[in-house]
Amino acid sequence: MDRLKQLESFVAIATRGSLTAAAKLEGVAPAIMGRRLDALEERLGVKLLVRTTRKLSLTHEGIAFLEDCQRLLAELASVEASVSAGGIKATGHLRITAPAGFGRRHVAPLLPRYREMHSEVTISLNLSDRVVDLTGEGYDCAVRVGDLPDSSLVSVRVADNRRLCVATPEYLRRRGTPKHPSELVQHDCLTLSSEASQTRGWAFRITGDNGSSEVVHFKPGGPLDCSDGQVLHDWCLGGWGIAWRSTWEVESEIEAGRLVPVLEEFAAPPNGIFVVFPQRKHMPLRVRLWIEYLKQQYLEPGFWRRDIHG
Repeated sequence: MDRLKQLESFVAIATRGSLTAAAKLEGVAPAIMGRRLDALEERLGVKLLVRTTRKLSLTHEGIAFLEDCQRLLAELASVEASVSAGGIKATGHLRITAPAGFGRRHVAPLLPRYREMHSEVTISLNLSDRVVDLTGEGYDCAVRVGDLPDSSLVSVRVADNRRLCVATPEYLRRRGTPKHPSELVQHDCLTLSSEASQTRGWAFRITGDNGSSEVVHFKPGGPLDCSDGQVLHDWCLGGWGIAWRSTWEVESEIEAGRLVPVLEEFAAPPNGIFVVFPQRKHMPLRVRLWIEYLKQQYLEPGFWRRDIHG
């Protein structure tokens, strides 16, 4: 029990940024939270938080440990809920937010079936490419693709996401196939004109002469750019150039032969697709069941190769 309480206290302190705020949440004195943190660091033999008079900041070990603790506590809550729920039905209103393009393809089509399975749950889906403040705007959870900047949220990884360069067979016959990312300067590249995740350009893993590899970013140019990813996708399918797209967008077209991946050997390591939600002592059953359902669907063989266009 003491170990679990130490972990819960560490997560509360790290996500709220102060002993006082974490203590207020639990209804204890800040000194108690401090003693729990000290005991945890002493037991682990590492420094998790650096405390100054002005603020708390996580060490490198603390950042990694926080993610593991959040996942562990979320799984523990899920296990307890599965036992205590028994025959209780999921009820209430489920509010979900997801990126617009991803949500249209891989979240919205799943919701009617989830609703059919849990008929006493009503659902609101918000599709937006801005980062929604879940707590401030009253959302139960969000589906997010890529890096997660907000450590105050609990995250559950539900799938991997890779980015690939793709083009139509006709474009590659006409213009040739690049053999190295540096050759992209000779091609018409279809780029996003504004998106925070691509400000550094397209990412590739390059192996040096010494055998070590590193992720390098290129900023290709071309005659067409757009702020909307779906437009780039359509242009790419029209044979107007090479695009750098997520596998969740292009798997079905690659499977059907409408698009061909290029520079695959240089593809950067995958990032993740996550469900994130605020830290809570008791997760509503409707949220837990939704996360489990989403994970199950995304792990199903062939899910990402389904053609949403029929």
